[in-house]
Amino acid sequence: MRILHTMLRVGDLQRSIDFYTKVLGMSLLRTTDRPEQKYTLAFVGYGKNPDHAELELTYNYGVDKYDLGSAYGHIAIEVSDAYKTCEAVKAQGGTVTREAGPVKGGNTIIAFVQDPDGYKIEFIQR
Repeated sequence: MRILHTMLRVGDLQRSIDFYTKVLGMSLLRTTDRPEQKYTLAFVGYGKNPDHAELELTYNYGVDKYDLGSAYGHIAIEVSDAYKTCEAVKAQGGTVTREAGPVKGGNTIIAFVQDPDGYKIEFIQR
């Protein structure tokens, strides 16, 4: 078994595609529109299945905002330099919610950013 994708419900599909592709450097892999079911999907990632896990961005017609609840944590992305990646995100207008630095009680360098819908994304420097 392995993870294929993670689905995130988004309020503005193009805004989310732009964030994940232009700010985080992912590629738009494919889209599917289901007008009868009133939703559109966009898959983004750093590569396609089966070699890479993907994010499925789901836009449900007419829904522009979701309550994220308290159960969701974050998506983690490996980066070579968390400090430079945070600067690049800010230069593209993205939101850094925790600047790069050592994790509490350890040496691993991490940072957090937030996508346009409020989902948290952790950068882990490797």
